[in-house]
Amino acid sequence: MDEIDCRIIECLKKNARMKMSEISGRVNLSVTSVADRIHRLEESGVITGYRVNLDMNKMGKDLSALISVSLEHPQYNKHFIDSVKLNDEVLECHYVTGDYDFIIKVVTSGSDGLEKLLNYIKGIKGVSLTRTLVILSTVKSETTVTPTL
Repeated sequence: MDEIDCRIIECLKKNARMKMSEISGRVNLSVTSVADRIHRLEESGVITGYRVNLDMNKMGKDLSALISVSLEHPQYNKHFIDSVKLNDEVLECHYVTGDYDFIIKVVTSGSDGLEKLLNYIKGIKGVSLTRTLVILSTVKSETTVTPTL
């Protein structure tokens, strides 16, 4: 990767649907060269995909929370992971160090939805303790970092 690849990635981070001709103008390369570079970045696994960002509030999911989860024993890890993967309201699940075993990020519809979701999580075999932090507002949300040389 070189500086031009980094600039192309920055363009795609801002708008993954940006036209090749616009990227070409921003990085001072031909459209063909930009397309070739993007293809190489995809083939090498640097670019792993493209996503749609949705407004959760407009979809009726107006409450976001971070839930820390402790399990009784690591033998329950696989079952817990499989269970949270089945729930569409769980956006992220991270195995972490510290006082808890997992931190999950969830979106749901209000306090009633959060109560149901917490009951679901607490009902997963092996869950011994949860701690919930409701997200009041998000000041920054990125899905990736900008590459640097």
